[in-house]
Amino acid sequence: MADQIIQPQEIPVSTGDPASKSGQPGVVFAKLDDVVRWARTGSMWPLLFGLACCAIEMMAVYMPRFDLARFGMEVYRASPRQADLMFVAGRVSRKMAPVVRQLYDQMLEPKWVIAMGDCAACGGIYNNYAILQGVDEIIPVDVYVAGCPPRPEALMDGILKLHDKVKNGAPKGQIRITDWGLRG
Repeated sequence: MADQIIQPQEIPVSTGDPASKSGQPGVVFAKLDDVVRWARTGSMWPLLFGLACCAIEMMAVYMPRFDLARFGMEVYRASPRQADLMFVAGRVSRKMAPVVRQLYDQMLEPKWVIAMGDCAACGGIYNNYAILQGVDEIIPVDVYVAGCPPRPEALMDGILKLHDKVKNGAPKGQIRITDWGLRG
């Protein structure tokens, strides 16, 4: 039970002055969509679909040096029904394509996809009939992270670009991250 009743005229209102030290809590005015998008960026739950050497680099991102826990992504989800972000790391064979599509379809909305590495983006060095020439042939991709394999810093940049996209409410579209500027 509440100890006191606050009348509408007693509700604290923000003066807009951050230097105000009145001791009273301020009121935040925001659209519900903005708050939901902000919350989604801090709680993306990834589903790992690692198929090749890019998966090793992706595992490095989860080590303490890069610390994805600060973005709310510290645990991979074992079930697509618990995930809203899919990492496709490495080449996807035509035989594996229905499995990738099924996992994507089982994810709840809203859902995002990051294609990590040249093989996931365009087939990479595997330019033949058995390998998809990009995972975007079967599922929509939001962020492409280039490299063979891309460095962990490039994947972090891709994740941050996806966060910006979600936070700003950008429509579905593609973002390309190049790994060239990150090489020593």
